[in-house]
Amino acid sequence: MVKPIAVRNLHNQVVHELGRLIVGGELVPGEVLPREELLAERMSVSRTALREAMKVLSAKGLIESRQKTGTRVRDTIHWNQLDADVLAWRCASMPTEDFVEKLVEMREIIEPAAAAAAARRRSAEQLARIETAYAAMDAATTLEQWTEADLAYHEAMLHATNNELMTSLFSVIETALGTYFTLSARTATNFKYSLPHHKKVLDAIRRHQPEVARQAMNKMVTDSRSNIRRHTRKA
Repeated sequence: MVKPIAVRNLHNQVVHELGRLIVGGELVPGEVLPREELLAERMSVSRTALREAMKVLSAKGLIESRQKTGTRVRDTIHWNQLDADVLAWRCASMPTEDFVEKLVEMREIIEPAAAAAAARRRSAEQLARIETAYAAMDAATTLEQWTEADLAYHEAMLHATNNELMTSLFSVIETALGTYFTLSARTATNFKYSLPHHKKVLDAIRRHQPEVARQAMNKMVTDSRSNIRRHTRKA
């Protein structure tokens, strides 16, 4: 489930509106933004609020300002793709096939290794968190409940690696994974189609079987990719 972006004040509102336009493709790389006074007037904000917002967008790699040419949108290669806002803006619209493929590739690299590490290092308390999330998936009656429980399952698994870098990674990619899980479940005949895969990973982690956990997670990701591809071909 994509988390809503909080718009607490005018500064954040400008960051959100311009960021969404850039990441959504309505403002394309190389496009020069209107002059400061015109843009501030158009967005009904002060020039001070606009400048602060521009600093934030610049730090995210979305824009660059030059003295003679003004402020222009940067090419996507310069964007901070793992920035939480950039991910949220990218996920706010229906993910493109290319973006979904990149999300799958990211999962293929991270999650099988994480499942194996969890099977090696998990504590009893960490296992209980995974089991609780799995039970919530099993009990889910709506897509929203399923996605929330699915995210909790994968978060608990990453915590069970006892690798603080892996745990931090989840907080960065949570929005993207939530969007992916929703898309995958929505395109399936039964949104619980992947529950048996989650059970196999859970059982392997419970039994301290790293390679079994790795293979089961890899199968889960592969099946999810196939499901989305089938849906894309039919669309």
